Amino acid sequence: MSNEDRLKAAFVAALDIDPAATAWENLTYRGIPEWDSIAHMRLIAEVEDTFDLMLETDDVINMSSYSAAKEIVAKNGVEV
Repeated sequence: MSNEDRLKAAFVAALDIDPAATAWENLTYRGIPEWDSIAHMRLIAEVEDTFDLMLETDDVINMSSYSAAKEIVAKNGVEV
């Protein structure tokens, strides 16, 4: 499984979304009702567990889209 597939799986698990019906590059915090503050913290935990990371507070706050998550994971040394 590629790192991008693993990132998508983290989003699916945390947000309980249908991966086949998701426009990944357009997925944003404000774009879907499933992504509320509690789901956001589940997402952070999933991403940290999936990639064995400890995200900085700024990264937690700035992870407001799938694209931002890719950038944050890459910034932490994981090629996505």
